[in-house]
Amino acid sequence: MLSPEIVQSLVKIIELKDASTAAHTWRVVLYLRTMAEEAKIDHDTIGRLTTAAALHDFGKIDIPDEVLQKPGKLTDDEFEVMKQHTVLGHERLVQMGVDDPVVLNLVRHHHERHDGLGYPDRLGGDRIPLLPRYFAVIDSFDAMTSIRPYRKEVGEEAAKRALAEIHAGAGTRYAPDAVEVFSRLYDSGQLDWILHYFNDQCPVPAFEHGPALQKRKPETAKPA
Repeated sequence: MLSPEIVQSLVKIIELKDASTAAHTWRVVLYLRTMAEEAKIDHDTIGRLTTAAALHDFGKIDIPDEVLQKPGKLTDDEFEVMKQHTVLGHERLVQMGVDDPVVLNLVRHHHERHDGLGYPDRLGGDRIPLLPRYFAVIDSFDAMTSIRPYRKEVGEEAAKRALAEIHAGAGTRYAPDAVEVFSRLYDSGQLDWILHYFNDQCPVPAFEHGPALQKRKPETAKPA
């Protein structure tokens, strides 16, 4: 298991490469932990998946800036380059001696699709490990509801549209069970605070691991 200090250092490296990563990392960690708790996943695994979620985009440090930082739509060739971040992140972690399948599977497979049309290995259905199936929904939801250079709208209206798009992709892009769990949690209000968590101009704190992170609601975070 990578220590929280090492994970924080790696997250900082990713953040230097892509400034939008840090706040996104906090939110996807919290969404995934909440979904895992709802699914009654054991506490040890939840701790490991915290590291996995924090490092899911580790491979982006090897993506050229002209592709990673491009403000407009990527060309087909550029998208093929971007897709390599899953494999590159997985390979870097293996080279570092990481052998935890929870971490490695999520880093490699978080862009697989339920219909088998994702990447890098075109896995589908139950061949995709549970946590990457959950994470595919989370990653898309946060991308559609967070501040980006090309989009400023966040909050409840953005969330409603994101949920509608995710429901439309259930059974094709997303695993139906993952969509159902995420939607149930959102409808119950359990995800409301995460939606606004550092989703503004607040400074992002250091990465935390384990119980200190669980349901930690920041005093400084303001709804956008």
